[in-house]
Amino acid sequence: HVQLVESGGGSVQAGGSLTLSCRAPGYIYSSSCMGWFRQAPGKKREGVAVINTSGGPSYYADSVKGRFTISQDSHENTVLLQMDSLEPGDTAMYYCAREAGGCGQWDWWSDNWYEMWGQGTQVTVS
Repeated sequence: HVQLVESGGGSVQAGGSLTLSCRAPGYIYSSSCMGWFRQAPGKKREGVAVINTSGGPSYYADSVKGRFTISQDSHENTVLLQMDSLEPGDTAMYYCAREAGGCGQWDWWSDNWYEMWGQGTQVTVS
């Protein structure tokens, strides 16, 4: 059973920081688009940030640009999301996702493309 293993969620005050991590099995990590989506109660799931694990650009939702940074540790098959200047509006369940191939510049934010998902980690900003 292939899994994306997430960690790093928690509760923080506004203005604080958290780092989320997502580890994938090595045999699927390379040549992937990996990243994070989030879903707040009563809202649709939305794309937050994604990264091309084989290199190339990363993409961010406008709402997190300048505050969140996505990166990877390819030796550990892990994608990281550094979240700074957190706001109450960032409160949501955050899900790691993986799509085979590269991240689409125009449609990376659509969860239709991602075939593998983590179980989610809660981020609460008060």
